[in-house]
Amino acid sequence: METTHPPLQKGKLYTGTVEGYSSEALGIVRLDGAVVFVPQAVRGETIDLRITKVMRSSYAGEIVKIHAPSPERTKPECPYFGRCGGCDFQHLSYPEELRAKRRRVQDALTRLGGADIQVEEILGAREPTHYRNKSQYPVGADGSIGFYRARSHEVVPVSRCLIQSEVSDRTAGAVGDWMRRYKISAYDESTGKGLVRHIYVRVNAAGESLCCVVANGKQLPREPELAALIQAAAPRTVGVVLNTNTRPGNVVLGDRYRTLWGRDFLMDTLCGLEFKLSVPSFYQVNRAQAEALYGKALAFVGLTGRETVLDLYCGTGTITLCLARRARRAIGAEIVPPAVEDARENAARNGIENAEFFCGDAAAVAARLETEGLRPDVVTVDPPRKGLSPAVIASIAGMAPDRVVYVSCDPATLGRDVKLFAGFGYRADRACAVDMFPGTRHVEAVVLLQRDSAG
Repeated sequence: METTHPPLQKGKLYTGTVEGYSSEALGIVRLDGAVVFVPQAVRGETIDLRITKVMRSSYAGEIVKIHAPSPERTKPECPYFGRCGGCDFQHLSYPEELRAKRRRVQDALTRLGGADIQVEEILGAREPTHYRNKSQYPVGADGSIGFYRARSHEVVPVSRCLIQSEVSDRTAGAVGDWMRRYKISAYDESTGKGLVRHIYVRVNAAGESLCCVVANGKQLPREPELAALIQAAAPRTVGVVLNTNTRPGNVVLGDRYRTLWGRDFLMDTLCGLEFKLSVPSFYQVNRAQAEALYGKALAFVGLTGRETVLDLYCGTGTITLCLARRARRAIGAEIVPPAVEDARENAARNGIENAEFFCGDAAAVAARLETEGLRPDVVTVDPPRKGLSPAVIASIAGMAPDRVVYVSCDPATLGRDVKLFAGFGYRADRACAVDMFPGTRHVEAVVLLQRDSAG
C-alpha cells in the first residue's frame, strides 16, 4: 500500500540535499517527494532549510545552515548580490554556472522537446565581468539610481555594477550628480509626476559611449550642464540624447528623441562588419559572446555560397549580413520599421548587395514568401523569449528548407518549438549553449534542425 507524507509546514525546519537548479537559478531540494526551491543554494550541499512559502505544487525555502559548503560555492564579489535583481549566480564558481546552464538547455531539449540529442558544449565567456555594452538604469522616485530589486519596482542604489561597463556606471553617476546639483526631480510612477525616469547608455568596442536620458517631458533644465558633466565623467562620449516618455507603464523608451549634444548614434564592429547603433536599435549586449553565438550558428548553417537563406526576426541585420557573405542570397524579415531601415543601411555600409529586408510580422512575411513560392535552402530564426508561434513554424515547414537554425534566448520555448518542428518532419541534429549573460540565469542556445527527407 502506497504511503502518503504529510505536507511541509511553513516556518518549519527540514534537512535536505541540493540536487540541481531551476530555470530561475534556485537550488532544488526534494523532501518526501515535495520540491523546495531555495535561493543561493549550491548543487551537492546538504542544508538545513526553513519553509518560507507554500505554493500549489511546490515550496519556497531559505538556507538556515550549510552542513558542508560545496567547493563550487564562492563569496559574491558584488556587494548588492541578493538585493539587486540583476544577477543570480554570483555565489557559484564560473565552471559550475556553465554546467548549470548547459544542463538547463539539455533538459529543455530532452524533456520539453523530446529530442534525442546531446548539447555538444557551452561556450563560456573569456571575460565574465563588465561585458554589457547596453545599460539601463531606472531612477527611483527618491532619485536613487541603480537596478530593480527582484520581482519589484523598488530601485536598489548601485554605484558600481560588475556586469555593466565601467563607462556606463560613470555616466549614470554623472547624471545623478547633475540631478542633485540642480535639484532635478525624479519620476514617481505612483503619481506620474517628476522628470527623470531612466538613464540609458551604449558603449562600443572602442570605449566610445552614447547616453540617453529618458524623461517625463520634452526638455530638461540645465541641458548644457548635463552634457558637460557626462563628458567630464566619460570623455569618449559621442552624444547625449533626450528621450521623451510620458506614458505610464513599464516600457522604458518613448517614441520622441532630441539630441542635446553631439550625435545620436554609435558605431560598432561585429563579426568584421560595421553597424550603426541608435538608442532603440536591437544589438546583442555582449559583443564577444555574440560573435561566438553567430559563429556557431554559421557553422550549423553550413553554407557553400549557392544557397538562399531566410532570416526571421533579423533586427538590424546582424545575422542576415553574416549569412549574406557566405550565401547566394539572404533575406531578412523584422517587424520594427526603424530596425529594417538600419538593416538596409548596414548592408549598404558594408558593401553587401545580396541581402534584402522585409518589414512585417514574422508569420505574415513567412506566409507571404511561402505563397510566392520562395524555397530557401536554410531558414534561421532568432525570436524573442516567447519563441515562435505555431503559424510561423507551419509557414517555415511549408517552404521546406533543408535546414532550420534556431537561435534561442529561452530554453523552455526552444524545447516547445523543437517538438512542434518534429511534427513537420524536422529533427534536432546538433545543439550548443552560449553563455551570453554571465552571472545571470539567462542562457542562449543554437539548434540545427534537419528535414528528415533532406539529402
